[in-house]
Amino acid sequence: MSGTSEGPTPAADLDRSAVTEREAVTATGTTGIPPSVAPAYRSAFTAAPLAMAVVDQEGMVTEANDAFGRLFGAEPVALAGRAAADLVELAADDRTWHAYRELLRGRRATVRCTRRLKQSTDRTRWVQVTVSPLAGDGPGLLLSAADISARRELQDRLRHVELHDPVTRLPNRTLFFERLSAALDPEAYTLGGTGRVGLCYLDLDGFRAVNDSLGHRVGDRLLAAVAERLTRCADQAGHGRAGAPLVARLGGDEFALLVEDSTGTEQLADLAESALTALQEPFDLAGRRLSLSASIGVVERHAAGTSATGLMQAADTTLYWAKADGKARWTLFDPERNAHLMTRQALAAGLRPAIERGEFVLEYQPLVGMADGRVGGVEALVRWNHPRFGLLPPNRFIPLAEEDGSIVPLGRWILDTACHQARRWQVDHPDESPLFVSVNVAVRQLWDSDLVADVAQTLAETGLSPRLLQLELTESAVMGSAGRPLQTLQALSDMGVGIAIDDFGTGYSNLAYLSRLPVKALKLDGSFVRGFQFDGGEAQPSPADEVIVEAMIQLAHRLGLTVTAECVETPAQENRLRAIGCDTGQGWLYSRPVPPDGISGLLGDTLPCPQR
Repeated sequence: MSGTSEGPTPAADLDRSAVTEREAVTATGTTGIPPSVAPAYRSAFTAAPLAMAVVDQEGMVTEANDAFGRLFGAEPVALAGRAAADLVELAADDRTWHAYRELLRGRRATVRCTRRLKQSTDRTRWVQVTVSPLAGDGPGLLLSAADISARRELQDRLRHVELHDPVTRLPNRTLFFERLSAALDPEAYTLGGTGRVGLCYLDLDGFRAVNDSLGHRVGDRLLAAVAERLTRCADQAGHGRAGAPLVARLGGDEFALLVEDSTGTEQLADLAESALTALQEPFDLAGRRLSLSASIGVVERHAAGTSATGLMQAADTTLYWAKADGKARWTLFDPERNAHLMTRQALAAGLRPAIERGEFVLEYQPLVGMADGRVGGVEALVRWNHPRFGLLPPNRFIPLAEEDGSIVPLGRWILDTACHQARRWQVDHPDESPLFVSVNVAVRQLWDSDLVADVAQTLAETGLSPRLLQLELTESAVMGSAGRPLQTLQALSDMGVGIAIDDFGTGYSNLAYLSRLPVKALKLDGSFVRGFQFDGGEAQPSPADEVIVEAMIQLAHRLGLTVTAECVETPAQENRLRAIGCDTGQGWLYSRPVPPDGISGLLGDTLPCPQR
């Protein structure tokens, strides 16, 4: 019989002092039943379809009916004298064995358990075993074994349906996580194996288009064909190893290949590469030849200290990287890249609360006239004084703010703070020409907020003249503007607010289109100015960059626009820019971004000092 666990044989554990009494009971055939009812009992007992046996107080079978004999493939009389616990494996688990011994001592009413019995014909039967005292005052127990094989087979079939995908016949998400959790259980890797686990998390590229264009029936056939190829890959990968990787469909067009006791990242990389290669071959379905690719996230690590949730999160993140990197590839999990992503997510989650807590500050960088070297304005540059990551530049959080919409309240705060500061300089330095302040505006602010009303309210509250406010938008945000954005820009220009195009030259660079926009200034991208560097000490700037910059400046002037050059770092760059007609410079040559007090110290000075 299968499933018998090691342990003492019940008969060996019991007192054998009543052997004579047992023989007497067996001889009389009464089995503890009153003589007056013994004949009726014996007839019902013998003919009953339920397998039953009478067990004495020592746990030995004294009598069995025909159904009990058939269950064990023996004559009932041959089973007499056998230990009941051995026949139905009552010692297979400690809990049942203890309860059975208590029943023999009269301290328990009933014992029930389920056992899987292997018969001599190699057939296995599941039985529901019940042991309880005999009716009446006589000694002994009645053991019954109900054949529940059909019920268990039905349960097994239902469980198989529950744990397998009906389209691909692969293990589904539930079974996958059962296997994954088992692989990560300490008992699974402390007793042997490599103690490692690997996962290839696969997503089909472009499968939705197949479903939408050809229908779900073709889509399901394609999924089934993909499952067959992945299963072949897993079988080949498992050749010569302890076992093949588990292939599962997690839902939609997502599949997983789980490698237990993996040997390292190379094994997982080979598996991912073979899967990609297998899926590259076209699929012939219903007279159609379909091609598709897949993206795979690969994770391989020690099982100790790894949770199913953590492993899946890493795999999902890595799959996202594979998609973002161009699809049709596998990507290995990178802890450093993941740390960067986690930092990015932490920053995104903290943006709105940071605005409410006042964690943002503004610094200002001078905009210096090329002709006279005097500060005519400043650009307001936001910084995030993060409690964990320190002072962060705008490129660390502005893109996140634009994604989640928090750029609208943040932009409103920047506008208000910058205008108040510009007015404060004007009041504190009445003898100096007032500075204009240039504030960056994201395209989402044009769509998601009433920027015109925000600007009008801020100017009214601060008393700042509209001509002392300039709004900067990137070239890509402005070019092709129509509808509400264009109306907003026109309304702001009509108020007297200046509009400038930032990073000009990196996008469309459509000067003809600029003539139809209410733009007053261009800010040349720093990449052009860097081309004015002098190499090897010889005063020879890049001819191509100089020609491009000079042409843009001349065209801008023809359109009535002023030009500011960004990233001016050396006097030689400044001299060349001045020579080709650039109006304004901005860069470290004049000043790094500084707090408001730093700008106050520059008012009235000629920059750069003392190079002029």
